[in-house]
Amino acid sequence: MPADHPTDTGATSSRRSTRRALVAAAALPLLALTATACGYGSQAKDDQQNAAKGKKIDDLSEVKIGYFPNLTHGTALVGLEKGILQKELGGTQIKPSTFNAGPSAIEALNSGSIDIGWIGPSPAINGYTKSAGKNLRIIAGAASGGVKLVVNPDKIRSLDDVKGKKIATPQLGNTQDVAFLNWIAERGWKVNAQSGEGDVSVVRTDNKITPDAYKSGSVDGAWVPEPTASKLVSEGAKVLLDEKDLWPDKKFVITNLIVSQDFLKEHPKVVEAVLRGSVKTNKWISANPEEAKAAANASIKAESGKALPAKILDPAWKSIEFTDDPLAATLDTQAKHAVKAGLLQEPGLDGIYDLELLNKVLRDQGQPGVDDSGLGVK
Repeated sequence: MPADHPTDTGATSSRRSTRRALVAAAALPLLALTATACGYGSQAKDDQQNAAKGKKIDDLSEVKIGYFPNLTHGTALVGLEKGILQKELGGTQIKPSTFNAGPSAIEALNSGSIDIGWIGPSPAINGYTKSAGKNLRIIAGAASGGVKLVVNPDKIRSLDDVKGKKIATPQLGNTQDVAFLNWIAERGWKVNAQSGEGDVSVVRTDNKITPDAYKSGSVDGAWVPEPTASKLVSEGAKVLLDEKDLWPDKKFVITNLIVSQDFLKEHPKVVEAVLRGSVKTNKWISANPEEAKAAANASIKAESGKALPAKILDPAWKSIEFTDDPLAATLDTQAKHAVKAGLLQEPGLDGIYDLELLNKVLRDQGQPGVDDSGLGVK
């Protein structure tokens, strides 16, 4: 999981005309999207307008929040669109930014361009280890699942048929790439992790162009997150394997909520408010799945200019589970898979989690706490 490879990809940001543009840090890597102000739903707009009248938390005027315009970041999409997050923050205004690459979001966190962000496990591990454990903490989970192996049914009819075929993953060393390499190794097949050559050809392909690569025959399938998997199915591909079936209890982390350690130390009440908003958003998603799906799609449309059609949105949304639990044991396992593949040196993950505030929020709402699998702050 090298730090210079993205974990997630997203559509190019565009904003509703009623919102002013925010400028991201000029030093962000070229893979970053230009970070801009989000357009939200009508309820969120009202909350934003009323925020100035509310009481600021810790006398802080704004909190800078980053996320990806992807369904696996549905907690952020829905929480912002419906105004749930802003309501918890009162007069402390949310200043949102979107990114299309994990390293870009980590760089934004390091530079202070964002304070808190939703991100995948790979860049969280990389960011933490590259900084010798000094830049971030994982403070909550967000999503599990939503990753599938989809294939051309004319060429691949069984798992054994994957051998000798060309299978796309989003990027060398990203979360899905590591998962696929580990699956290949467990079947006894050999692949050079860096080149992708071997018993299976692992073709690193940006999620935005994977459907075109599939249609052209450049790849025979892909191990990809949603909604790319469902986009491929809409082009005639078949789901051969759902990654959740490889994990205990069919759960594995795909998105976490992280925070700058400095910001956590200086503004714990603001972080707690964001966590309350995140927990309430996930609860609302669970209670209102159809409305939540529509809200997430509305946010994606605001970002990209185009909503997902039902044939892609419906199966993609259904395959993702939104959860407050960071599923810490699965992140540790993912890191070990990357080490085994030769893509990561043995990481020191002790202290990557700080779940104290999350567990406080969960207790306050009558819910059980979650575990850091021994990787929490001592």
